[in-house]
Amino acid sequence: MKVEGYVFAFIAVFLVPVTIIYGWLSQDWTGTTCLVMSIGLTAMIGYYLLFTARRMEARPEDRPDAEVSEGSGEVGFFPPHSWWPIALAASFSITMVGLVFGPFLVLMGGLALVVSVLGLLFEYYVGINRTQGQTLGALQALGERPTSPHKFLGD
Repeated sequence: MKVEGYVFAFIAVFLVPVTIIYGWLSQDWTGTTCLVMSIGLTAMIGYYLLFTARRMEARPEDRPDAEVSEGSGEVGFFPPHSWWPIALAASFSITMVGLVFGPFLVLMGGLALVVSVLGLLFEYYVGINRTQGQTLGALQALGERPTSPHKFLGD
């Protein structure tokens, strides 16, 4: 994580003279403000990455003496397909179009937006994806019925 932190810190340091030169030559307050905010954002990300890297042990990709096999294994849980982001985008679009055409459309879009957010938030707590991240052995130990006969329910 140190390399990533140093990259963001370098970008923040690089943007400081660029912002000063740009603001001086262009006299454009909008672009200068955007560059100042970019400095703040990249410095914040760089600080967080460097702060976190000091408190955790080095990852295999951070060490020059690491073997390829050290990085093998389960990386994490990545969700399969989901239809909720499409519903979320559609309901947000209806809400924004309602700002132009009338309050009734804002209300309908807002209701659809609440349903879409709740659906996206709770999609792994109900229905067929309820046990998506658990193995069959873990489900059987809990006394629950699996939703699929595969060893890992994502297979």
